[in-house]
Amino acid sequence: MTAGMANEGASQVYESDRSLGEYLLFHYGSDDEQFPWQEGPGEALGFPRRSVEELIDWESSVGSALDLGCAVGKSSFVLSEIAQEVVGIDFSKSFIGAAQSILQNGKLCYQYHEEGTRWKEGVVTIEHIPQNLTFEVGDACNLREDMKPFDLLHAANLLCRLPDPMSLLTRLPDLVVPGGQLILTTPFTWLEEFTPREKWLNGEESGRGLIKVLNQSFDLELEKNLPFLIREHRRKFQYTVALGMRWRRRKS
Repeated sequence: MTAGMANEGASQVYESDRSLGEYLLFHYGSDDEQFPWQEGPGEALGFPRRSVEELIDWESSVGSALDLGCAVGKSSFVLSEIAQEVVGIDFSKSFIGAAQSILQNGKLCYQYHEEGTRWKEGVVTIEHIPQNLTFEVGDACNLREDMKPFDLLHAANLLCRLPDPMSLLTRLPDLVVPGGQLILTTPFTWLEEFTPREKWLNGEESGRGLIKVLNQSFDLELEKNLPFLIREHRRKFQYTVALGMRWRRRKS
């Protein structure tokens, strides 16, 4: 979710201990930890898993998968249950460090904000450590040249955090094999601290602009709204609705 930042200040947003705690809770926390109230948007919980399971074509075999903007890695772990080989990439060294610790140790202790100066202890526990998953730091706008195409590319809530979304969008056809799946989610939350205004996709008609670009090499198979919830503290949350899409790389 953070693979590529517009400037040094923006990139530091995802290197803080507070941000790390928020994302570890968002990815791995129980429903009660994420939202400790009876009344509220329960359908928005578990987004890192839902962004894979609700959009993927379960009839297609997946040999290799790329989780681009993987943050602290929950979706990558989900993909490791489906694909034979998974690579998770994010721009944040803090996020990738946490994901690698979970992968290596099957466990990670962290803190998340409760209220005021109070913090709570959280623990990530992975019962089965996958052998087919690796994590690395990388920039979605400037991926390494030796990156091979994948059977499935998953990029959740990444586009509107990139300094130049088109630099990724124009490379996507080379990152997905013909007949492969491209899974995207985005709330189009454009902020100039991350993306210069002139780089926003078609102004307020971002969805239309995205479809226009991807239609050149992909066919749209599925489109649905995916709400998600990020906890800032026990009484303050970010509720957002992402547009979810599954695209198929055209074979010719």
